[in-house]
Amino acid sequence: MIAVNKGNADKAIRKILDRRVVRFDKEEGVVRKVIDDVRAGGDNALISYAKKFDKVTLTLKNIRLSKGEIAAAADACDPKLKKAINAAAKNIRQYHNKQQKGDFSFSPSSGVRLSQRTLPIASLGLYIPGGMAPLFSTILMTAIPAQVAGVGRIAVATPCRGGLNPAMAYCFKILKIDEVYRVGGAQAVAAFAFGTKRIKAVDKVAGPGNIYVSLAKKILYGTIDIDMIAGPSEVLVIADESASAKVVARDLLSQSEHGTGKESSVLLTTSEKLASAVAEEIKLLLKTTSKDAGIVRSVNDYGLLLVLKNLEECAAIANKIAPEHLELAVKRPEKLLPLIRNAGAVFMGHSTCESVGDYYAGPSHVLPTNGTARFFSPLSTYHFLKRMSVVEYSNSALTKASADIIAMAEAEGLHYHAEAVRVRR
Repeated sequence: MIAVNKGNADKAIRKILDRRVVRFDKEEGVVRKVIDDVRAGGDNALISYAKKFDKVTLTLKNIRLSKGEIAAAADACDPKLKKAINAAAKNIRQYHNKQQKGDFSFSPSSGVRLSQRTLPIASLGLYIPGGMAPLFSTILMTAIPAQVAGVGRIAVATPCRGGLNPAMAYCFKILKIDEVYRVGGAQAVAAFAFGTKRIKAVDKVAGPGNIYVSLAKKILYGTIDIDMIAGPSEVLVIADESASAKVVARDLLSQSEHGTGKESSVLLTTSEKLASAVAEEIKLLLKTTSKDAGIVRSVNDYGLLLVLKNLEECAAIANKIAPEHLELAVKRPEKLLPLIRNAGAVFMGHSTCESVGDYYAGPSHVLPTNGTARFFSPLSTYHFLKRMSVVEYSNSALTKASADIIAMAEAEGLHYHAEAVRVRR
């Protein structure tokens, strides 16, 4: 990560933007085979792939965790962590309760009634990663919005290497989720899509995962709905001279430590002094971190410290990158916010670090990545609701509109569309 001047900024920004267009032909081939095998072999394929990929021995009896196993693991959770989880869950539920369903009904003319019904999906499969770290916070951030939406059945798939993590188990306990499967990877998504004897199919799959999970979701979209395709994590900080180099450096590294080597950490600042100080601070931090290899790789490949003329330029470049996390580490963040169009989540001011959003504040931390904040939204109750149109015309209202409808149907060459109106006149 180095500070660059305006002259070569475009090249550095282009490298970050090009993360969006990487092809995974080899990995996609592997995923398609896994999907085909699970569709044909069901639970036996899941058992085989658990041994091959996760080094876990599954049987037909233990694919699903028992209520007793979940309860026992939950009891082992540290009391301080239980307290934190309870507080976070309350915040998340409170935030998502504010999201309205959006039903409406109106009569645009005599004899016509138009309305919209908003209904929850019937079933949801959550994928919770269990690789480098058990992401128990993701359970809260995905399941609670679904529960607020009214989803009736929530099933969870997680690799469970070495047993169920106590914090994950405690999240399942307080959310009253007891349908949990020891299945990971693309095979878990395939099982949710097609169903097996042990795992019933679902309507939608949500939750982040590695490239194989993401590709499975992409391939199976249409058979199931999905939340989004999650890519490597990103943070972009816009800072002025009022920001602390020690604070900004740690915020930038907070995303690099996810460890894939593809994470993006960008500082856009109006202060050359700050940029230099952040660069020095990052060098010091990288000498002491225990996850040095992955962080160094992402910092070197997708780290950027860029000094710009003013905050308006910073906002323009931020909108172009459309980051997952955007921190406004400036004196007056409320003045800068109206210029921001594209970001998964915005964190206002010097006290609001991205970690607050990842764990505690309330909005889901499942956010659009790879520039998709240009058109995708954060995970919310809306992801688990579907809308249904309801149309009602009286005989007189249809008669009044019939000539227009018939004219349009005949212009498109759809004879029986027109006849369906004529026969009712």
